Amino acid sequence: TMALRPKFDPQSHNLDKKFRLTKYTGLHGGGCKVPNDVLVKLLQELGANPYHDEQYMGGMIMPRLGIGLDCCVIPLRFGGLSLLQTTDFFYPLIDDPYMMGKIACANVLSDLYAIGVTECDNMLMLLGVSSKFTEKERDTVIPLMIHGFKDSAEEAGTSINGGQTVLNPWCLIGGVATTVCQQNEFIMPDNAVPGDVLVLTKPLGTQVACNSHQWLEQRNDKWNRIKLVVSEDEVEKAYHDAMFNMARLNRTAAQLMHTFNSHGATDVTGFGILGHAANLAKQQRSEVNFVIHNLPCIAKMAAIAKACGNMFGLLQGTSAETSGGLLICLPREQAAKFCAEIKKVEGNQAWIIGIVEAGNRTARIIEKPRVIEVQTLEDGTV
Repeated sequence: TMALRPKFDPQSHNLDKKFRLTKYTGLHGGGCKVPNDVLVKLLQELGANPYHDEQYMGGMIMPRLGIGLDCCVIPLRFGGLSLLQTTDFFYPLIDDPYMMGKIACANVLSDLYAIGVTECDNMLMLLGVSSKFTEKERDTVIPLMIHGFKDSAEEAGTSINGGQTVLNPWCLIGGVATTVCQQNEFIMPDNAVPGDVLVLTKPLGTQVACNSHQWLEQRNDKWNRIKLVVSEDEVEKAYHDAMFNMARLNRTAAQLMHTFNSHGATDVTGFGILGHAANLAKQQRSEVNFVIHNLPCIAKMAAIAKACGNMFGLLQGTSAETSGGLLICLPREQAAKFCAEIKKVEGNQAWIIGIVEAGNRTARIIEKPRVIEVQTLEDGTV
């Protein structure tokens, strides 16, 4: 399995032993997003595009989802069909080009999975080839990234038919995912009610894991600070676990959203768990608040975050995640069943992390949230 994938060795690909993919960008992974409040301001140019609405189309009232959450839902002029589309790209945050490709693809697809869609009809791939690569680096690294992206697309039951490749100072990879589907195939992210429970399907802490791994390699001041609370082996394991979690598709979670009557979901990426919970809360038809009590984190990441002062915001819910889990609103009586079923089907744990209560469409984390230390087992399951 991927769990036992050996560490990427540049020399085995005839690259300089000092080659690091993450040196070909100044920002990494989900941390490259424009802050949410800035984004809302900048996107005003696109007009008052309501988050959700209904549209009369072909004699039917059809749901419509515009700018603001994970994926647009556009009613088509053909009876009962909707177009669902999303795009995402970012810069390398790990040094294994193949795994970087897998993570980028999983991250693009995640926005479809967030509205309960399990089938993707087509993907496009977006590639930025770093103008700082030597020819040898380019001809080694880019095919590996493409290979990872393609393998992930195949695992999702889809394929890549187009895209765009450009030269760019920083390396980048991402894509577009598109599906045409009927109304019963997606779950609008706006039906949470008081009494619902919040479930998260992947642990937090990917940014902390990737950054601390870089510090370990560089043996810098930050490493000197965190080595008091974490061993080299623990940092290596966390990095490996993060890589593995980020490459995992949220497809099973999307399937089970239907089985267990989900009231809506979002995926957790660059704005952190609190940022995405707040965005989802804003979408709700009912006047609700989301309250988060538990923070499942990759083992030792909370200790590192604490040792770094407030640099990451992991325990405050603002640490950027890359290709994170789905945050799902479920009826109270279904949440434990959802967690048991995903464990059975996939072998991976999901966690009940909070509740939905009556309120004014905001999200918060309680003052002293419980940190759950998440271990990845030898076989790669969480």
